[in-house]
Amino acid sequence: MANVGIMGAGSWGTALALLLHKNGHQVTVWSISEEEVEMLSTKREHESKLPGVRIPDDMEFTSDLAKAVKDKDFIVMAVPSPFTRSTAKSMSPYIPEGQIIVDVAKGIEEDTLMTLSQQIEQEIPQADVAVLSGPSHAEEVGRGIPTSVVIGAKTKKTAEYLQSMFMNEVFRVYTSPDILGMELGGSLKNVIALAAGIADGLGYGDNTKAALITRGIAEIARLGVEAGGALESFTGLTGIGDLIVTCASVHSRNRKAGYLIGQGMSMQEAMDEVKMVVEGVYSTKAAVKMGKKYGVSTPIIEEVNKVLFEGKNPGEAVRDLMLRDSKPEISTLSWKE
Repeated sequence: MANVGIMGAGSWGTALALLLHKNGHQVTVWSISEEEVEMLSTKREHESKLPGVRIPDDMEFTSDLAKAVKDKDFIVMAVPSPFTRSTAKSMSPYIPEGQIIVDVAKGIEEDTLMTLSQQIEQEIPQADVAVLSGPSHAEEVGRGIPTSVVIGAKTKKTAEYLQSMFMNEVFRVYTSPDILGMELGGSLKNVIALAAGIADGLGYGDNTKAALITRGIAEIARLGVEAGGALESFTGLTGIGDLIVTCASVHSRNRKAGYLIGQGMSMQEAMDEVKMVVEGVYSTKAAVKMGKKYGVSTPIIEEVNKVLFEGKNPGEAVRDLMLRDSKPEISTLSWKE
């Protein structure tokens, strides 16, 4: 049995806490909100984010950061991406050398273009930072619906240790050394999911969705490989797998926000309606900057950025994507003439 600290009591943090508890581990869940801690401790249900899912009586909730992270076998970082750096900075004084921290959120910092694990490493250099990513909506993991994900770590030893901690009959865990590729796939797919949602909101169909997913993963892979990720990561669970579920699922907050924008809401109105952090919004500007930094064409990402932050009409954005200069689908293929 491991002693685990979960940083973040949102839907994903709570779902993973339930999973790890089911696996026989002792779990303490931290929230910055004392009201949320009180609600979860007394009602034993996250009524707004995981309604109907019972929280075991021996799962502890706290707003005491030191209590949540001290003397833990590993720590799960499940705070929303905009708060990863500040939370890591607050944690650092309590973290010993070699402490395993698993980041499970997804995002890229706009100013620095750093992934979440890189931010954690910068604030807690003494930690052994890993990531967990893949097509895994909290609403399904919390209910024990079969799911497959990937653990990325710097060493095989850490990856296999965490694999053994999380894996069970409904939660299959693979391992990978490509932390960067996993994080870029998980972050950039949220931007494409916004585009897919916008298309749904405009009333477009399955053809449009399939095109966005397919051309979206091509865009993600081009940028991700140029930034240092491995191509294989973008063709697996943390790339195309995560992109499919986020573009298609009713649970996807990024798709929902995009849908509302396609229906005529502003970006801020859509975020307010979703009532959760829409991480794709925070990653879009960073993704555009990455494309320019590495000289990679990112037409879908750039159009999403224009809709979100420059007031471009969504229908016009789709039209401009369709009417770009004609080109072959795969530039490396050639005719035998």
